[in-house]
Amino acid sequence: MKRSNRLVLLIGVFLAVIAFVGIVVLVGNNQNTGTGSSGGPQSPPPNQATVLAAKDIALGVTITADMVTSQDLPTPSRRGDAFGDVSQAIGQVARTPIKTGAQIGSGDFSTATTGCTTVPVPTTLRAIAVQVDQVSGVGTLINPGDYVDLLVGLTGDKFPVVTINPTDQSISTVGGLNATTVKLLLQGIQVLCRQLPPPAAQQGQPAPSAQPGTPTTSLNGQQEIVILGVTPQQAEVIKYSQLDGSISLVLRSGQDFQVDPATGQVIPPPPDATTGMTLKILTKDFAVPIPELVEAVLPTQAQR
Repeated sequence: MKRSNRLVLLIGVFLAVIAFVGIVVLVGNNQNTGTGSSGGPQSPPPNQATVLAAKDIALGVTITADMVTSQDLPTPSRRGDAFGDVSQAIGQVARTPIKTGAQIGSGDFSTATTGCTTVPVPTTLRAIAVQVDQVSGVGTLINPGDYVDLLVGLTGDKFPVVTINPTDQSISTVGGLNATTVKLLLQGIQVLCRQLPPPAAQQGQPAPSAQPGTPTTSLNGQQEIVILGVTPQQAEVIKYSQLDGSISLVLRSGQDFQVDPATGQVIPPPPDATTGMTLKILTKDFAVPIPELVEAVLPTQAQR
């Protein structure tokens, strides 16, 4: 073999070795950085900013800046829905109680849940269930943490007007009177959780399809169970109203309920005074006109 040919061969082998070494180095760098030759996603950083509760946050409380803080946590220990910036939490309403130091994420403020896995009953209170529908339950749009008033109506047959016969002392009911009465009995009750029925599609019924530009809520008489936190006395009032009356829940503004900065507990406003409602009050105080008796004069009939 000529000397020139050997030189060319040696140079070719040398270049092949250099190319091989370069490929090995490049592949090693890609594996260390988590980025492939196709420009795939890099591995997450070892620590990430995470929003934590700076104090206990009660159910239904609107988050303020002093209630949250931020801390770098190892990425594997973060909740999947955890917030990374405190601004994401400020102004939101807590739909579940949050303990000091707990991570805060979108799940703490979600109203999309339709059931209760546990009921967060506050100390000294009881939990009682009330069944409502779209009319009596504010369109079934009441969420955990909301505050409601309890409006009760009792129909006329619950208040019969009787008279006593002076001759034989017998008792008889006086007919033709309207004895229906309505009263806002309880105020400022907190909703602990709610139970919605499964969607129509899961019940074997076709789900209604919304047309473009129309509301998505259909008037289908949907019902839900609302679980309220009440005192023992309030529980008795609700049970009586369930047996002998009809109940409607009236949604309150969360701004009516302030938070004690020292304890973090909600301070309910004083109850509003109401008169209740009967037909007499409607005619007396609200000027509802009373129908008048109109006497019809019939023409004289011809004598046969």
